[in-house]
Amino acid sequence: MKRLFGKKKEVAPPPSLNDAASGVGSRVDALDERIKKLDTELRGYKEKLKTTKGNSKALVQKRAMACLKKKRAYENQRDQLAGQQFNIEQAGFAIESAKDTVTTVAAMKAANTQLKKQYKEFNIDEIEDMTDDMADMMEDMNEINEAMGRTYGVPDDVDEADLEAELDLLGEELEAEELEAEAGGTPAYLQPANLPEEPSGDVGDKKEE
Repeated sequence: MKRLFGKKKEVAPPPSLNDAASGVGSRVDALDERIKKLDTELRGYKEKLKTTKGNSKALVQKRAMACLKKKRAYENQRDQLAGQQFNIEQAGFAIESAKDTVTTVAAMKAANTQLKKQYKEFNIDEIEDMTDDMADMMEDMNEINEAMGRTYGVPDDVDEADLEAELDLLGEELEAEELEAEAGGTPAYLQPANLPEEPSGDVGDKKEE
């Protein structure tokens, strides 16, 4: 069958933007090299024009003009190719940006689906009930702590001014005792209490009388 109808030719894939940009870039580099050589040649003609005269100078000038025209032509070609290379690079950048956008959109869709799936597992009413219960428990704990920290045996109507006066009086007594101790006396709280005198004689004798 292949001999009768011939083998179908395989279609070559189209060149990529990177290949196109690389090819155009190599052509731009080649033109830059030619332009550099022409610049060197033009500098040589300029030096010759300074020293030559008459017909020789006209011949050198003619060659310099031809070299300059060639340089201008190469520069125009170089600029056109540079513009093509820039357009190719911009197209590649646009394609990469489009790919990044597709990837970002796909990731956002997947994240949106995942979030919806997770939100379905939440019950807003249950969460509100839980937070209300936690608030009630914290309030109960505050009341318990307040009750446990309550001071017993202290009247509620104690005057702070009386307490401050009593505290000042206590401080004065302590200072007086310290001065007495420094003078060699016995502090009041170390002196024996005022007790009744011990009776003289035997208790039995008084009974007989």
